[in-house]
Amino acid sequence: MKTIRGVLWDNDGVLVDTEQLFYESNRDLLLPYGIELTPKQFFDWFLDNNYGAWHLLLGQGHAIELVERLRAERTVLFAQRLRQAGQLAIPGIGQVLAALRPHVAMGVVTSAYEQHFRISHAATGLLQHFGFVLTREMYGESKPAPDGYQLGLQRLGLAAADCVAVEDSPRGLRAARAAGLECIVVRNSMNRHHAFDDAFCVVDSNAELGEVLASFVPGMAPARPLPARKLEAFL
Repeated sequence: MKTIRGVLWDNDGVLVDTEQLFYESNRDLLLPYGIELTPKQFFDWFLDNNYGAWHLLLGQGHAIELVERLRAERTVLFAQRLRQAGQLAIPGIGQVLAALRPHVAMGVVTSAYEQHFRISHAATGLLQHFGFVLTREMYGESKPAPDGYQLGLQRLGLAAADCVAVEDSPRGLRAARAAGLECIVVRNSMNRHHAFDDAFCVVDSNAELGEVLASFVPGMAPARPLPARKLEAFL
């Protein structure tokens, strides 16, 4: 059975329920130009790949200056919607973090910019559990490049073999694997159709996530035995 000394966490879709708000912010900015961004396109272009949807505007013949203006407007709009949403912590994640905190070192590696990260956590109470947070400004290439996770491992002072990552997106999974990390993927409404074949395992809830992580920490038994079909993935 695998044992761990550290956990590196993604943020959006794992700690806080923000991805729908980001989708809607992009969708609403594109609608006046006759572009209706679908949830599937958002997943493919933002969460699987990392090139966004601005190419749709450029394909209509719009100038790059419009893209830059809308990008700035999106920053403001997304921040407003995060503030309006209030409590964004994903149910159950606080209990998972509190249980792990005495036993393993933890940090956050996110593609979110610091402004949006801080707003999204204004009311969560989750940041006390982490030794550090790496936002997008703090490392080189964004996910799926491994830069953020490589820096996260340096900050933990641990080898990749002694840690796991927790993600919810294909590009996050690829980033973790490229850094040498095993990766647990958490299901949500955005990613339920994706296979995540390269994940160490895929869990359907934070209760299950807590059980899996506890099974990796010596002396920290899961709250209840994992079903046999789940255990097969860890042996």
